[in-house]
Amino acid sequence: MTTQAITPAITPHSAKSQATLALLWERIRRQGDMPGFTKAISAILASMRGEDERDFSMTQTVLSDPVLTQKVLRLANSSMYAAFGQHVNTISKAVLVLGTESIGHLALGLKLIEELSRSSPDTEAAHVEMEKAVLAGMVAQQLAADSRSRDPEEAVVCSILHSLGRMMLTFYMPERWSKMREAAGEGREESAAHEVLGLSLEEVGRATAAHWGLPRNLVAGMRRVEPGERFEGFAHEDWLAALGSMSTQAADALWADDAAGAEKVAQLAESFAPMLGLPASGILASIDKAKMEAASDLSIAPLAKPAEKRAQQAAATRKRIAGNKILMSGVADMRDVGATATAGQMISMALETMHKGLSFTRSFAFLRNRREGRYSARLGLGEDVKAMLSNLAFDDAYEPDVFHAALGSDRVIFIENAHDTKFATKLPGWWKGTLAEARCFVIIPLCAHGQPAGFIYGDWDDTFPQVVLSQTEFSLLNDLRALVVRTVERRHQMEAIVTRV
Repeated sequence: MTTQAITPAITPHSAKSQATLALLWERIRRQGDMPGFTKAISAILASMRGEDERDFSMTQTVLSDPVLTQKVLRLANSSMYAAFGQHVNTISKAVLVLGTESIGHLALGLKLIEELSRSSPDTEAAHVEMEKAVLAGMVAQQLAADSRSRDPEEAVVCSILHSLGRMMLTFYMPERWSKMREAAGEGREESAAHEVLGLSLEEVGRATAAHWGLPRNLVAGMRRVEPGERFEGFAHEDWLAALGSMSTQAADALWADDAAGAEKVAQLAESFAPMLGLPASGILASIDKAKMEAASDLSIAPLAKPAEKRAQQAAATRKRIAGNKILMSGVADMRDVGATATAGQMISMALETMHKGLSFTRSFAFLRNRREGRYSARLGLGEDVKAMLSNLAFDDAYEPDVFHAALGSDRVIFIENAHDTKFATKLPGWWKGTLAEARCFVIIPLCAHGQPAGFIYGDWDDTFPQVVLSQTEFSLLNDLRALVVRTVERRHQMEAIVTRV
């Protein structure tokens, strides 16, 4: 049982340790930064350290990254900061609400995960350590959220940095890493670190963090601690160190996705529960969430089943190429007959082309009846669509839902996750009652002379776990709808001429 505060380890100043660090700094200088690390860190830290222009600098840094902008605004409007009001619409106000330090930690965590996830080091060992660090960050994120920590981003950064020494060695000094592995065996490299390097891997990581100029609280949280009860004077940095230690070890155990790893995770949850202030069952639930996230986001971990992913990606790529050919062929066919085809024929051709080209589960063409003031589905493709047609109708009077929004903006709208609970209020009752099996869908509005004439709808069910439309596909959809709209407008002009005669 731990009975006293944990003090940070001090990097020894032996000749061997100094030589190791000198060689590391030289290789960093010669080879360049480890993918994205110091470039991302230096910009964020510069913003955090500014004097008179500190808030402005942080605002500019955040606004330069769309993903970070969205994350910061979401955090500022969360229930955690309800006392400041729920209408934080600008990054400038978010900086006032959250503070530059909190945003800095959020930015660091996002950048580290982003750069590590997409990096491709020369050696497999370096790639493994980078993905384990990302996995540790995912575990820490879930645990910090469940503990209601006010600074979950800081916890993520600390947990990623716990593996910094291992990442630096595998990336910049692979020959030393191989020597440590030969001496101690795979997975036990740490035990040979002092003999080979003159200092521990933890000390390498903390020396690197200090070399980069990371905030002292992050460096202090990078030390490994043993599990136990909370001691007198247990501080926030002690909690960060405990969380980082637990997350890093859990990531290592989760990596292979085997029974031995699962047993190790259960032991870690039980032993670290008192120090983290969380029940063991809650820790395991958080780790399960992180495991699901990792299975989607990591690339080489056995947990992520990379071979299956590569096969799925190859099949998806082949299917997408074939689908785009169908879309392009459909555009060409519709151009050929555009001068003589009726509006109904053009809509039918567009619907069939989109359905086949994008592999929709179901697709429908909705037309507007101005006299009745309603939109209704007239054509459909896919399983059991005929039985659905009579239920697919709604009034053309404006309602605050995604369909009226698409018709009002005259833009193709793609909904990536229709099951998102936050999006539920944007889905109308007629859709929920008939098409709710759809995981994602697209709306292609057909507006003639500035007025909605109808739209084409297509969706994908759960057999398509992830759909992302490319810019090429958006462009082809717009070409198809432009050809339909041109025919509809020509028909309206002809009707107007007949009426005048």
